[in-house]
Amino acid sequence: MSDARAQAPETEIVDRNLTLEIARITERAAIAAAGWRGKGDEMRADQAAVEAMHDALTRIDFKGKVVIGEMRGSEKLGLDEEVGTGRGPDIDVAVDPLEGVTGCAKDLPDALSVLAFAERGGLLHVPDAYMEKIAIGPGYPEGIVDLDKSPRENIETLAKAKGVPITEIVACVLDRPRHASLLAELREIGVAVKLLPDGDIAAVIHAANSDDTGIDIYMGSGGAPEGVLAAVAMRCIGGQMQGRLILDTAAKREQAERIGIPDLKAKYSAEDMAHGDVLFAATGVTKGSLLNGVKILPRKIVTSSVVMRSWSKTTRWITAEHQR
Repeated sequence: MSDARAQAPETEIVDRNLTLEIARITERAAIAAAGWRGKGDEMRADQAAVEAMHDALTRIDFKGKVVIGEMRGSEKLGLDEEVGTGRGPDIDVAVDPLEGVTGCAKDLPDALSVLAFAERGGLLHVPDAYMEKIAIGPGYPEGIVDLDKSPRENIETLAKAKGVPITEIVACVLDRPRHASLLAELREIGVAVKLLPDGDIAAVIHAANSDDTGIDIYMGSGGAPEGVLAAVAMRCIGGQMQGRLILDTAAKREQAERIGIPDLKAKYSAEDMAHGDVLFAATGVTKGSLLNGVKILPRKIVTSSVVMRSWSKTTRWITAEHQR
């Protein structure tokens, strides 16, 4: 540990020991959602996760404010809602109680319950819109990938930096019709593509953990709120990420201006979207390449979670047994 790290002042997040609490919250939401796996009802699965996460958040000693909230019509965990007991540090809260609602309803891989905490003012406020995204893991020169480059240019630059032919690069892309031209270009140049049915928070984490997952880059577009949550994870793991809002209607542009975004065409780095000390937690709902899903057994429930913190660059993998 460097002297600078050793002498760095502790933040309120550390003082309140929220690292374990954040995992307990995503565990509760994941367990609630798991009861709806494979039952084809996205709304009920999501609502179960929202209710459980909201209930758990109200019990934590902090002054929480939801800045990235539930977007699917729930009355709980909406934008600007105050959560927590009102005692303790001021914390910005970003939630996605069920990332991958379709995956949960169809019992497909990589459905997660996701939560992030940041010091007040640490998270970018974004509208309910899509965001272009690109992400790679740590160990590369700054700026080797960029949203203003073509997919071919980004892949060529990444392959050169990695010291491998283009055909050994693996890209992760959400399986969506809007990505048809991107997929065609990647396959034309010989890139292997892992298609995810849902959940681009997991996709960004996959790219950041390239040594473990074999995925070199995440490309494409997904929800802007999920982009901010992914940026929190990227801040904790290391690596590079860019995001740019897709504001293709007047209503979305007006919403962006209303929440204070000055440049509607700006490119955001992970640090722009999530700065200061941040915490990230995710618990698997369905089994995936990142986390195991919730196991519901006769006498216990087993959960698999990851908790990360930016200040210490610590990643904790937690397997917990909950007595029924």
